[in-house]
Amino acid sequence: MAERTFYEEKSRQEATLAVKAIESQTAAEIVVALRKSSGYYRAADFACGCLLALLALGAMLLVPRSFRMWAVPIDLLVAFAIGVAMSAGSSTLRRLLTRPSRRREFVRGAARTTFMDLGVSRTSGRWGVLVYLSMLERDAEIVPDVGIDLPAMGEEWARAVATLREAMGRMDFAAFHTALLALGPILGKAHPRREDDVNELPDEVSAS
Repeated sequence: MAERTFYEEKSRQEATLAVKAIESQTAAEIVVALRKSSGYYRAADFACGCLLALLALGAMLLVPRSFRMWAVPIDLLVAFAIGVAMSAGSSTLRRLLTRPSRRREFVRGAARTTFMDLGVSRTSGRWGVLVYLSMLERDAEIVPDVGIDLPAMGEEWARAVATLREAMGRMDFAAFHTALLALGPILGKAHPRREDDVNELPDEVSAS
């Protein structure tokens, strides 16, 4: 499924309804953030440029014709620039040319920054939960506030988070939507909805 599916109005409305459904079961406050990218991928762009320049050099050495010496560095520089531009315009190339551990590091860092930027910690019981989605990395990060009792939710919570991340890895919005809804009953057990519950954070998806 294409990444753009997550940005479609219908998908964002469904995610908003899922947040409302979760919050009808629990005192926890859910915020969904959708981002196109979480990291700085210039190193991948340069790597693509170097690879294309090497291929160009190899082609020059193999083809049965001569090149003017002054033209060789210019041709290699052009190939490098083309490679950089190709990578900069392609999420697929940037993803392939970056280690999974590095991409994961980017997502974790960006999720924690977004947690603060969106004010997820500004709830009365510190029960905010950020569901952070990053398209380029095809990954997700769940950031709970300090009031969320993770030990009480145990393995059930860990499995739910893993399922959500797997859905993002496949860019499967339907599976993601199902995995998102599954967080409701788990949070509801540890943090049941209160009679005086007030919606303290926006339900709409934060997209950029």
